[in-house]
Amino acid sequence: MAGSSKVSDSSPAAPPPALKNSTSNSQSSKNQKSILGFFQRRAAETSQSSSHGTSKPNGTSKQLKDVKKATLAKRPARGTSQSLTPAPSSDALEELDVQDEGSHNMGMQSEENGLPSPITPVPGLGGDGSQDIEPSSSLAFSSPSRKAKKTINYAESDDDDVEGAMFKLTETTKTRGRALKRRKTSDTADEEDFVHDDKYDAEELDENDFIVPDDSDDEIPHSRKRKRPSATQSRKSSSMALPPPPAEVDDDIVIPAASTAQQWTYDAENTQPLQPRPANTPPRKSDPAAKKWKEKAHKTDPEQRYPWLASIMDADRNSPGHPEYDPRTVYIPPLAWSKFSPFEKQYWEIKQKFWDTIVFFKKGKFYELYENDATIGHQLFDLKLTDRVNMRMVGVPEMSLSHWANQFVAKGYKIARVDQMESALSKEMRERDGKTPGKPAKEEKVIRRELACVLTSGTLVEGSMLQDDMSTFCVSIKESAIDDLPAFGIAFVDTATGQFFLTEFVDDVDLTKFETFIAQTRPQELLLEKSCMSVKAMRILKNNTGPTTIWNHLKPGKEFWAADITCREIDASGYFVSEDRDNIEVWPQALREAREKELLMSAFGALVQYLRTLKIERDLLTLGNFTWYDPIRKASSLVLDGQTLINLEVFANSYDGGVDGTLFSLLNRCITPFGKRMFKQWVCHPLIDAKKINARLDTVDSLNADSSVRDRFTSQLTKLPDLERLISRIHAGSCKAQDFVRVLEGFEQIDYTMGLVKAVGSGDGVIGQLVSTMPDLEGCLKHWKTAFDRSKAKEDGLLVPERGVEEDFDASQDHIEQVLADLESLLKKTRRDLGSNAIVYRDNGKEIYQLEVPIKIKGVPKNWDQMSATAKVKRYYSPELRSLVRQLQEAQETHGQIVKQVAGRFFARFDEEYPTWLAAVRIVAQLDCLISLAKASLALGEPSCRPAFVEDERSVIEFEDLRHPCMLPNVTDFIPNDVKLGGDTANINLLTGANAAGKSTILRMTCIAVILAQLGCHLPARSARLTPTDRIMSRLGANDHIFAAQSTFFVELSETKKILAEATPRSLVILDELGRGTSSYDGVAVAQAVLHHIASHIGCVGFFATHYHSLAKEFESHPEIRAKRMRIWVDGAERKVTFLYRLEDGVAEGSFGMHCAAMCGIPDKVVERAEVAAREWEYTSRLRESLEAAKGECYLPLGVLSDVAWILKERAEGVGERGLEVLRRGLEGV
Repeated sequence: MAGSSKVSDSSPAAPPPALKNSTSNSQSSKNQKSILGFFQRRAAETSQSSSHGTSKPNGTSKQLKDVKKATLAKRPARGTSQSLTPAPSSDALEELDVQDEGSHNMGMQSEENGLPSPITPVPGLGGDGSQDIEPSSSLAFSSPSRKAKKTINYAESDDDDVEGAMFKLTETTKTRGRALKRRKTSDTADEEDFVHDDKYDAEELDENDFIVPDDSDDEIPHSRKRKRPSATQSRKSSSMALPPPPAEVDDDIVIPAASTAQQWTYDAENTQPLQPRPANTPPRKSDPAAKKWKEKAHKTDPEQRYPWLASIMDADRNSPGHPEYDPRTVYIPPLAWSKFSPFEKQYWEIKQKFWDTIVFFKKGKFYELYENDATIGHQLFDLKLTDRVNMRMVGVPEMSLSHWANQFVAKGYKIARVDQMESALSKEMRERDGKTPGKPAKEEKVIRRELACVLTSGTLVEGSMLQDDMSTFCVSIKESAIDDLPAFGIAFVDTATGQFFLTEFVDDVDLTKFETFIAQTRPQELLLEKSCMSVKAMRILKNNTGPTTIWNHLKPGKEFWAADITCREIDASGYFVSEDRDNIEVWPQALREAREKELLMSAFGALVQYLRTLKIERDLLTLGNFTWYDPIRKASSLVLDGQTLINLEVFANSYDGGVDGTLFSLLNRCITPFGKRMFKQWVCHPLIDAKKINARLDTVDSLNADSSVRDRFTSQLTKLPDLERLISRIHAGSCKAQDFVRVLEGFEQIDYTMGLVKAVGSGDGVIGQLVSTMPDLEGCLKHWKTAFDRSKAKEDGLLVPERGVEEDFDASQDHIEQVLADLESLLKKTRRDLGSNAIVYRDNGKEIYQLEVPIKIKGVPKNWDQMSATAKVKRYYSPELRSLVRQLQEAQETHGQIVKQVAGRFFARFDEEYPTWLAAVRIVAQLDCLISLAKASLALGEPSCRPAFVEDERSVIEFEDLRHPCMLPNVTDFIPNDVKLGGDTANINLLTGANAAGKSTILRMTCIAVILAQLGCHLPARSARLTPTDRIMSRLGANDHIFAAQSTFFVELSETKKILAEATPRSLVILDELGRGTSSYDGVAVAQAVLHHIASHIGCVGFFATHYHSLAKEFESHPEIRAKRMRIWVDGAERKVTFLYRLEDGVAEGSFGMHCAAMCGIPDKVVERAEVAAREWEYTSRLRESLEAAKGECYLPLGVLSDVAWILKERAEGVGERGLEVLRRGLEGV
């Protein structure tokens, strides 16, 4: 037997535990590794052992070095290495059962020196895992050179009882001198003694151990109290770690009696020579009874830890393929709840109701995502994946929550935020004062957490998370049928401002109003009654919403409330309460009027129910900000339906769906966020009343004539915050102190600016009316000038009231100051008692107000607890100091609650004047819109003019040298054109021309000019004269709705049918290339019939652009149709066309498609063959020739013959008075 190594002269190592022998001749690989592990010691120990005559295996020093090198080179990765305690070479060693390093309180071996970590619970250690060692020995194996690289654990925690740990030192700590001190970095010390500390070693875990401590995290609770070490153990302490506990050993492992050399026996029947023992021993047989390592949670599938996730069902136990499956919930079996730790139970109670939502769970200074949410965060954003007890987890710092929430919302996810409702100190104070009634003792260990809010892309309320200044709508839609026509009840809300809109209407079969509404609002989130929406409505929604729009299908009755349930819920919830009147009387007026509208109230009920699940409904409803909304205001505005908004690129361009090149981006020069939102509504609904239009134009002229008002308004209010959104946040009580100050300063700035506008002189026009209706803000703001310290609010984010404003705040502040004074008195007393002025208070992490005493000072009382030390000083807590620090912390905790209460009272007091603040905001928004129109008018360049509106019986639109407004910023050489429709000329211009000659530009330019004129803006023209237009209707471009099984021609005719049904003599209609989606025969027939109807029977003004040149011959004598063409110059030999972009009278000679094909690079051979085919088979050309031949005789157009036939069949009623007049004039022309 080899000689045993000496570890210490005074402290011999404890004998190794007894091991079982086996009759087998082979040694397992496990023990082979254990023997090699013997040599994994520090150099100091190796030299010490050698000096005492330790025997070497195989008898050579060289072999020992080789074995040691091989062992170090092949050491397993962290988490799988087996650290062993040195023992005599003649005895076999056993493995130490390593716990899962991902768990917060599990054991872990020190990687560098092969010794047990201070947190490893082994025999010979304290009850909490700390070793009972003397200071000299602790320094020996905690030297900086032997430490592993300290990982940066950014999961700082203020959770559970960590903050109170310094107040729980045991008697063991008090009597052991320098044994086991808490090691923390001082704010000022630059020299630290490396005092052994279990907290320090625990922080040296792998980077994957992203842990924020929580009592409830441990699956098996461990006592934090340390045991008093025995005197024998203390005397036997050494610089070497004590042996680990014996592990389970396989029965077939050989334990040699006297030597580690190979054992053999003589076998007379075996004639084979003895073979040398192979270098690699066979693998150890698996023992099912042996304890298996626990695999880290983030490396396993959730189904392995939570079996019920293998077959997901909703709360009603419906599988994903079931028609009633609800993806928002998940079913958790009752038996599973009994196996959850308190923290798991707390988490799954929330997550089971928000299965399709990313839940950010507050833990200390971090927000964490678990299980499926953690997987999503890891896959999408490469967040570090690690464990939290039995769950995979990723985490983000508290300060960056808004950033990460934005990232998830941008991907289309819903976000739930679960906040801690108390700090660790508050929890301890609560537990001290008494348990929470009705809560089991086990659950008391968990810090209280509650769902704070749920964030979705359509219901964002925080300004930091909103992408821009424009409104974001969450829309609830109820569809039904009334008299076989589709009917809709719609309620929608802009949650950032708290503005609710209500509308109910009966639509036509094409859902024109509904499509217009969707195009105007562009919903970001939809609430639909499950299985109750028509196919047409769904098609419109899908075609007019973006890819990030959130669709919520709510269950009828249960989630999509009926009208009567909605009324009962509003009454029962107390959103609108009156002390002296019936509650229904204090409902907002719009909501009272909607009470009897069944479809609308049902849609509103669904919206309320959904906002309730998001925890924001009370904050929004109690504002009482309700308004009626009409998508098509026929009586008061120019109607721009959804298709027209798209075709004219009013809000989104056709290139990439962005705002570049749109009419809104051209005109929107507002400087306030709420002004921009109001201006969008102005663009959606231009005026139709000539008097109102002229009043707005007068205001624009006056602002441009005298720029003082415009310039002062712009200079003073440029940096105004979004007051409309912020006063909504103040009402909800969730406004930051800095934002509250910004609101007050914003309204003070508005009050000052309006005073300047009054001083300049606003006149009797629109500006004068707005200024005169501005509420008195000075009286409302007077109280707030001295209510609190604004500088502290800006710097510290705290609303600190001035002395005498809030009594409870003053009392709490006085108590804190008294405790601070007591601390100062105690410091002076300590200096006197110890005779040194060098004693100071020093904060060390969360352990504040430690007495820092230089080492040279003697006579420190024995009842002081040493908390930390450096090379020059030691830091203590005395019993009296500990009590004062506790008082200070509790006083500060209570004061923090009072500060929140004071802020809530401030917000409530400010909110009492909400109608006043909102009225002021809306007046400023209107002024901002008017000034925006004035700026846009100035930016048009020359020539520009004020449009003149006339009240003629016949509609008229006349523009001289008109340019396209949206092209002016990018095109400097735009060729202007004259446009004349109606009046003393024909209502319809039949426009022909070559491909790419500019026909579509003329059509769009005319419509945009009409919109500009009726908004109250100047036009980029030399002169403009028109009658107010009630509606602009368009049929442009060629597209299909493949998912609705609608072809290009079908879509063309659907849009045309809408024009024929709703156009009036005051409408502007543009039709571009109608009939090209079918054969030439059918296309010409449809185009001819439609053109005749709008010219003869509707009487609207507009353009009809076509490549069917035979139509010009057909309607040559029609009194309401005038042929126009785009001028070009053609080089027949080179097949080149020069586009001159001038509109002139006449009919185009052709479309010159072959020339355009050649210019586009089509091979000459193909183009030549196409020309031959066109001459032989082109139908419309031959049709024109036949018409010319027919006109040599007595020829009547088909339209005239049709009208005559209707008159003969149904007398004049079939044609109408206008049709008869046009027919008479047409016959005169023939």
